[in-house]
Amino acid sequence: MPSFAKSSHVGATVLFWIVGSFVLCLAFLLGMDRPQVAAAPVPLPDETPSDTIGSIEGDSISVQGPMSVQVVNGLVKTILRSGSDIRVKSGRAQINLVEGGRIVICGPAHLTVLKSRGALTLALESGTVHAFLTHGPALTVYTAQIQARPLAIGDGAQDSLVGFETPGAMCIRARYGAVRLEQQLTGQSLVVPQGGDVMVTSGQLDGVRAGVGHCSCDLEIARIAPPHMDSETSMIASANEVKPKPTAATNNEPPPAPVVASDQPIYHVFMPPLRYDASAKIQDAPDPHLIVLVRQVRVRPTLIYEAQVEGDPVVAENAAPQAAEASRVKTEKLGSSKPSNSQASTSMVDRVKSFFRRLWNRSS
Repeated sequence: MPSFAKSSHVGATVLFWIVGSFVLCLAFLLGMDRPQVAAAPVPLPDETPSDTIGSIEGDSISVQGPMSVQVVNGLVKTILRSGSDIRVKSGRAQINLVEGGRIVICGPAHLTVLKSRGALTLALESGTVHAFLTHGPALTVYTAQIQARPLAIGDGAQDSLVGFETPGAMCIRARYGAVRLEQQLTGQSLVVPQGGDVMVTSGQLDGVRAGVGHCSCDLEIARIAPPHMDSETSMIASANEVKPKPTAATNNEPPPAPVVASDQPIYHVFMPPLRYDASAKIQDAPDPHLIVLVRQVRVRPTLIYEAQVEGDPVVAENAAPQAAEASRVKTEKLGSSKPSNSQASTSMVDRVKSFFRRLWNRSS
């Protein structure tokens, strides 16, 4: 009886190991046939996605497409990602790249930004972009006909400008480094050297001409921090410093004459407040009927002289000799006329007497 129990226990143990080995082999075979799915890596909270371009800031901008919003030092910043569509309605906007460097956009402008494997592409439709790169991504600016690619000289920085003066005129400026231009339809290429400033019209590289003074879009100058002021320890004044300094000689020059108010009229123009509509292409001019011109003048007082005249007037002294002379002349004329009258009267009497005498003599 004991030998039978011992043999049955050994048989059960062997059977258990056989069944267990069979189950393990079956599970292994089933695991080999099932396709394995790799788990996607979870990015860390502080890790930046590979398609992140940088933050953008501006006064009048709109962004559509892939982007995110972050709060940095209490400020809300818009983070651009590959495929973002940017419109600058007016003014300027600046993109601070994650690799370092910045891109300034002068509006009105419209462009799309793309990024892939360290290469940054700007599809520019209108406006002007000014890029400053130190060790940033490889930048390429695409337009409808021209492709512009800044080139670094050695390990130097890249400072280039690409934009549209008018819809048919394109400006390219290379301040630091060079810019390679390529016509997308014909494949013709041209390199603008460092310091060059050219203008391309109608997308033809054959008619390149100087473009100095066009497409102005300067980078903002960084604010210079105030110089560090070293601390200074106060010292006790010496005997020479305590002595009073002799006062400077007084200036005997007369004080300046007071400013006399000008009698010229002063004009003031009062206008209604200016209005700006961002959605309108052409702004309305102010109504001239609402503009008031005010003329301010100083009224001069009426002058009244109060005085007393002493002595004979000069006019009376001059008039007295003239009156005496006139009376003398008149007297002379009258005196000269009297003898002629007496003579005329005497002759008339004599004639009458002689007539009567002759008459009496005949009658006698």
